[in-house]
Amino acid sequence: MSGTIFTFTTPLVMPTTNQLTLSDRRDHFLARLGLNRSGHRVEPGLHSLGSPTPDSPVFVTANYTLSFDALRSSLDEWMNCYILVLDTKGVNVWCAAGKGTFGTGELVNRIKITGLADKVNHRMLILPQLGATGVSAHEVKKLTGFRVEYGPVRAADLPEYLETHKATPEMRRVQFNLIERLVLFPVELVKLLPYLLVIPLILYFVSGPLAGAGAAATMLAGIVLFPILLPFIPTKDFSSKGLILGGLVALPFALAAYQYEIDTTPCMQITRAIAPMMVMPPVTAFLSLNFTGSTTFTSVTGVRQEISTYTRIMAWMFASGVATLIILTILRITGW
Repeated sequence: MSGTIFTFTTPLVMPTTNQLTLSDRRDHFLARLGLNRSGHRVEPGLHSLGSPTPDSPVFVTANYTLSFDALRSSLDEWMNCYILVLDTKGVNVWCAAGKGTFGTGELVNRIKITGLADKVNHRMLILPQLGATGVSAHEVKKLTGFRVEYGPVRAADLPEYLETHKATPEMRRVQFNLIERLVLFPVELVKLLPYLLVIPLILYFVSGPLAGAGAAATMLAGIVLFPILLPFIPTKDFSSKGLILGGLVALPFALAAYQYEIDTTPCMQITRAIAPMMVMPPVTAFLSLNFTGSTTFTSVTGVRQEISTYTRIMAWMFASGVATLIILTILRITGW
């Protein structure tokens, strides 16, 4: 053992500021579009804002850049504090809490890795309210000695909250206004853009312009219209909301199909009208399920139950509609 040198290092504290750079805003823009989805990450660990002392507050957040930047940019320039960043695999606080990565185990582990207990005199952590589903406060206290305090829903309310450490009812209320809903659809739009371009084009050449336009309208309804109209569709489940929206979008196409070649039998006209009403709504409803993870008024168990209930209905409707369209196409080609 002679000649062996042992070195001990103190866990690194990474400095940050409350100023967002052009690079940060570019990162936010790409994240909103869903581009490089797994790359919008902050280094997990202990970050410092200003010149924190052992009495400075400690905030906890996810290592998703939008979550981290929302927290630090909301704090005043003179604020001296620590920001403990958990390794949530680049997922925001609320979603990570549901997945378990913004959870008790990771929080306890990160407190120990960073040596936080040696850096601060107090034993209090301020967590975002939307992370409460993933963290057991009494377990954290038992395992680390740190008490968990849940701050407001929005990081922007932190300066006011810190004056009294009491949240007003408004601070606890989750808002999901039009602006917040509008930022959701670009991610889905970019993700489904190849399908949005290819499928309507194929249907245009196979079944005609009405089919191509119907496919495009159906997909756009599920991607763009659904988050905008979400609060106004009078049902609880996302699937039923999607079916209603898809049915409304399908109505003009059903009317156009009914009036197409009016010299045919009434039975054939009605069958042509039924086909889009069977095919289009389940596609819109299926796409609407993508937004169950983008709102704070869904639960994991509720979504699972909804999927179990409605996917069979969607599959039956879609398959029946497609079969009807195939039969109508064959009849049209053969001249029946």
